[in-house]
Amino acid sequence: MNQFERYGNLIVISGPSGVGKSTLVKEVRKVLDDLKFSISCTTRSPRPGEEHGREYYFLAPEEFEAKVQAGEFLEYAGIFARRYGTLKSEVLSRLKAGEQVLLDIDVQGAKQIRAAAEKDPELARSVHFVLIAPPSLASLETRLRGRGSETEEQLQLRLGAAKAELSNYGIYDYIIVNDQLEQAAVELTAVLRSFRFLTKTLKNELFNE
Repeated sequence: MNQFERYGNLIVISGPSGVGKSTLVKEVRKVLDDLKFSISCTTRSPRPGEEHGREYYFLAPEEFEAKVQAGEFLEYAGIFARRYGTLKSEVLSRLKAGEQVLLDIDVQGAKQIRAAAEKDPELARSVHFVLIAPPSLASLETRLRGRGSETEEQLQLRLGAAKAELSNYGIYDYIIVNDQLEQAAVELTAVLRSFRFLTKTLKNELFNE
């Protein structure tokens, strides 16, 4: 039993399009059902069925920019004229409560969070970086072509982005190769479980009575 009082863990997960990251995380959450995704901010409009504070915090562009200027984001980015970001307050409050928080972002966001952790001991004690990778770029190309949903130009853009993202593997603490889903799920589950026993997440001094 992990009976000691602990801070939570922030698990930053990245992986190129087509690597099967979402499916892999879904499998892991069947075993570790207390893993919860961080709620991000976005300037895009809600889609049918989405609610503010559940899927996203939906912000007007000027609200988002005000938070950028105030330094309220751990990371943020612009994607197709829309902006997305992760609030410091959203993450740190949940870590203090002992939660296991998942953050699915690209390599640029991971770099921003690693830089933030270098200046913030509270974040540094809880953050971990995991890269989900294909067995090879050739296998990733095969997966993407198998979708049959993109033009050749779009496919080459995705492959170029994937190569650039994977070349940054050194900023991550762990790399899981998603070749066989079942095996990759076992490996990722083992990695995420190990975070729950780290001494640096303990809240209190032990055995000093």
